[in-house]
Amino acid sequence: MDLSSIVGLIMGVVALIVGMYFKGVTPDALMNPAAIFIIILGTMATVTIAFPMSELKRLPKLFKILFTEQKLGKDTDIIKLFAEWADLARREGLLALEGKVAEIDDPFLKNGLSLAIDGQNADYIRDVLSEEVEAMEERHSAGAGMFTQAGTYAPTLGVLGAVVGLVAALKDMNDIEKLGHAISAAFIATLLGIFTGYVLWHPFANKLKRKSSNEVRQKMLMIEGILSVLEGEAPRVIEQKLASYLTKEDRKKILGESGASGLGEES
Repeated sequence: MDLSSIVGLIMGVVALIVGMYFKGVTPDALMNPAAIFIIILGTMATVTIAFPMSELKRLPKLFKILFTEQKLGKDTDIIKLFAEWADLARREGLLALEGKVAEIDDPFLKNGLSLAIDGQNADYIRDVLSEEVEAMEERHSAGAGMFTQAGTYAPTLGVLGAVVGLVAALKDMNDIEKLGHAISAAFIATLLGIFTGYVLWHPFANKLKRKSSNEVRQKMLMIEGILSVLEGEAPRVIEQKLASYLTKEDRKKILGESGASGLGEES
């Protein structure tokens, strides 16, 4: 479970409810069927128009990604693995790594190492793996784009809902008290549109982009590690090279364990 997504969602709802309470508005004011219908169905309509059905089918999976902790291997463990492979390859040759392929769970890493063992050159391996990363980035971008689309139009649909509510309210101005309640209810659509757009959809899009960025970074680390092993670089050199992908704390751990030094502090 992605704790930050859950906590952030709860904080957003609490902020809205508590803010309404301090303003003297009861939470039941949000239970406006017309406003909910316009915002929710209208937002779904904008996304449906903007994206093909093949991408819309991925929405349930995207929600699962949002609220599930990202399962990536530790970068430090991956770097240590490359250092071990490099040491074995330098001592016994690249074919000695053939037995290691079956032990790899990550399909991307397994494919890259298999290409290296099969004798493919560095340029070919980089091209194949980079194209796979680019295709993945495109899929991830489309997924985040659906939430960005929803976040862009939900507030505008809130204005539309308010206009519809005002039209209904101004049809009968004889009862001033009733008119006041009708106008208040009309702006619930605006409230819901802004809340869903800027507390739900845009943050959801940003979370997907961040998770995509983390996965891309790790795959780029893998590409460099595979090519370094292929080129016969020393384990300590590989650790120094790949340490640039790490946080400052993990970088110090790797370089400290290898006895390496000389890389600048993280800015």
